Amino acid sequence: MNTPTSSSAESSGQEPATSRSRRPAATQEDACPICKGTGYVVPDLPIGHPDFGKAVPCRCQAQARLEKRLRRLQTTSNLAALKHLTFERFIPEPAHLPPDKVFNLRRAYDTCVYFAQNPEGWLLLTGTYGCGKTHLAAAIANARLAQGEAVLFMIVPDLLDHLRATFNPQSEVSYDSLFEQLRTVPLLILDDLGTQSSTPWAQEKLFQLLNYRYNAQLPTVITTNQRLEELEPRLRSRLADPSLVKHFHILAPDFRTGRNASQSELSTLNLHRDQRFENFDPRRNDLSGEERLNLQKVFAICQNYAQEPRGWLVLSGTYGCGKTHLAAAIANYQVEHAQGDVMFIVVPDLLDHLRAAFSPQSTTPYDRRFDEIKKVPMLVLDDLGTESATPWAREKLFQLLNYRYNALLPTVITTSSPPERIEPWLRTRMFDTERCQFCGIIAPGYRGSRSQQESSAQRRGRRSR
Repeated sequence: MNTPTSSSAESSGQEPATSRSRRPAATQEDACPICKGTGYVVPDLPIGHPDFGKAVPCRCQAQARLEKRLRRLQTTSNLAALKHLTFERFIPEPAHLPPDKVFNLRRAYDTCVYFAQNPEGWLLLTGTYGCGKTHLAAAIANARLAQGEAVLFMIVPDLLDHLRATFNPQSEVSYDSLFEQLRTVPLLILDDLGTQSSTPWAQEKLFQLLNYRYNAQLPTVITTNQRLEELEPRLRSRLADPSLVKHFHILAPDFRTGRNASQSELSTLNLHRDQRFENFDPRRNDLSGEERLNLQKVFAICQNYAQEPRGWLVLSGTYGCGKTHLAAAIANYQVEHAQGDVMFIVVPDLLDHLRAAFSPQSTTPYDRRFDEIKKVPMLVLDDLGTESATPWAREKLFQLLNYRYNALLPTVITTSSPPERIEPWLRTRMFDTERCQFCGIIAPGYRGSRSQQESSAQRRGRRSR
């Protein structure tokens, strides 16, 4: 005897054979006409089929299952703690940034907004700590969730911890279930790639996860503060694929501390914030006429350089003659007026930072630290010649200064060493009039001079009034 088809059953007013309920029919008027409100149906399958007689969820439960899955994904993602990170609360054009960085950040913002509307391929966001990568990534996640779409947002070390936890006998979710969820979720967002412990197991799991999504071309957002060449080679080759990956490097500095790039952890410019052109006295009354004219000329050269920095400026003279004050005044002018990136560092400290980068405990590898110094838009090296003149130190200084000399990167150098005691390779560059201005200050030290004593007395008098 043939079993009636769904269409014939419906025409006779009977319940479709493919939707026979396993439970008593519900009487509510709004009950599903297929499962009668029970939520389950028994498919009409031939006897002998392995699923014959088994109840399965009704189609009406699809939305409920989706909502449950979304809640589970949100819990796993911990996105509730990031719900405030939305596009509406992101500032794409901060007033404190220079125009080039504002333009860059605005483009990053627009790129992420477009991706949230049309999640296709991969989006890789790179940049320094606190530049806005996580905010933008979370904003994409929150925008997709608001549209009812499934998103999984995971900080990479947390993701690996979740996977490890599934091996615990008390775990409520199996490893296979969680890993499958990670591999197939419609949109996966991985924050802070590269901060995880680089064990062979961690590298293997990340490769398996990203390789699956790469081959399936599933929408994925990744943030990292590392350079591509620092990542595991198999991941790097996939992240460098322009046919799938949109790579956007954010130039903005750390928003959390409010620092500009001039306030790098290596820079000590904040210790010289009071040394400006306004409080430098080029007309010291304790100087001879020649010394005063010389100091006024150097002062004018430094002011012009601060306004249009190009090539090198070398300030040479005895201790305390004003070299460091003028160099700091140039740096402070750049930060405040041109909003440029400046690093101010004493040469022995610079070499100490480079040595420290070789330590296994260092959070910044040597090559990255060296590049940070080598390529900063303006570098001020104070007290060149006071460093320990080891072969290693000479080699590093040569590599650093030779690069900046050839690249015509603005560099200010102060030194108390007479020219004949400077390394020949450096001396020839310092006296290259095409690329460098060499200013020898002949004034004696200011500290303890009659000019300083009179200036201090005047300040004390003003305070006492």
